[in-house]
Amino acid sequence: MKAYKDMNREELLSTQAQLKQEYDRLKSMGISLDMSRGKPGTDQLDLSTPMLDILGSSAAFKGANNMDLRNYGLVDGIDEAKELFAELMECPKDHVMVFGNSSLSIMYDLISKAMVHGICGNIPWCKLDKVKFLCPVPGYDRHFAITESFGIEMINIPLDENGPDMDLVEEYVNGDPAVKGIWNIPKYSNPTGVVYSDETVRRFANLKPAAPDFRIYWDNAYAVHHVFLEDKARILNIVEECEKAGNPDIYYELCSTSKITFPGAGVAALITSPVNAADVKKTLTIQTIGHDKLNQMRHVMFFKNAAGVNAHMEKHAAILRPKFEAVLDCLEKELGGLEIGSWLKPRGGYFIAFETLEGCAKRVVELCKGAGVVMTPAGSTYPYKKDDADTSIRIAPTLQTPEELKKACEVFVLCVKLASVEKYLGN
Repeated sequence: MKAYKDMNREELLSTQAQLKQEYDRLKSMGISLDMSRGKPGTDQLDLSTPMLDILGSSAAFKGANNMDLRNYGLVDGIDEAKELFAELMECPKDHVMVFGNSSLSIMYDLISKAMVHGICGNIPWCKLDKVKFLCPVPGYDRHFAITESFGIEMINIPLDENGPDMDLVEEYVNGDPAVKGIWNIPKYSNPTGVVYSDETVRRFANLKPAAPDFRIYWDNAYAVHHVFLEDKARILNIVEECEKAGNPDIYYELCSTSKITFPGAGVAALITSPVNAADVKKTLTIQTIGHDKLNQMRHVMFFKNAAGVNAHMEKHAAILRPKFEAVLDCLEKELGGLEIGSWLKPRGGYFIAFETLEGCAKRVVELCKGAGVVMTPAGSTYPYKKDDADTSIRIAPTLQTPEELKKACEVFVLCVKLASVEKYLGN
């Protein structure tokens, strides 16, 4: 196929006419598909349905130390759930706190606590003139929404195949006491699928923050979410690396079963040093008398151990792999050689990141919506939803059936082509 940039105006106009005709045909089909969020499909949710039968009305409802799980107590989680997460995330049990269904809620609470009460006896952020946060981009829109909601200044940090630009991270963190944190998804990053290199993890662990209350927010959301099992990614353990570096309190690691079992009824965990955990617990005991211990035990009984979780995730991968392959194959078949977009093949996670020609992402999303396919708003992968180059689009291929995904891809690649031709024509 001839690259669009090499076409003359007559060729571009002819191509545009053909694309418009095809676009009108797709519009007339009444397509209605939502690819805006990374939700598990029904077939994935079905994998965990047997878990609902584990705790029936005749169950003993007893945990460690004969604790009645139906009652108040154990604000930081039941021992059995701590042990499961400790094995799964390869950390000491005394570093684990188990909460409700959402790691996002934990992250929001951590930022809220820092703003109002401070971290480990340091000045509450709300009393400071300026608070800054580093944001690897493209990144997770909900991370950025949290810090934006508190009026925290967000600073873009470019992300490449090894992780964030660590020279820039070190410059900010080690030199500016107003920099209080950095968001991260270190494994199968949202949306790029990037996996942090060993060097990147070690440089994080060896940061020398100018602020004593600086923390690395290590959102390990996709720790076991492999898609291509023959190419599983591994990253260095942030807990171990921070302890080796003499920085045992510098991180908060987050994880959950939201995309392992049920997003609305999963279990989330905070992994951090005993010092940080004790500090978090001070306000946690005021906030709640305990999370859903029955659900925590339900997960433990269903999985039994880390091997049980990993076996379950292989079933997820078997469902997701054909969906990712379908999108990647479509992109290569329809856009390869046209030089109007680029993408990475992720080894795991829930997304495929697509880069349009400069100034085309919003137009592509607009065209997709016009044809009945809703995408994540362009710019959402950047703080303040401001992608100055207007190139970043997040593709979420997990929710749709294979047939729906085929139709959505057909719409998407057509819209990329149409927006690109418009750009070259100066429309």
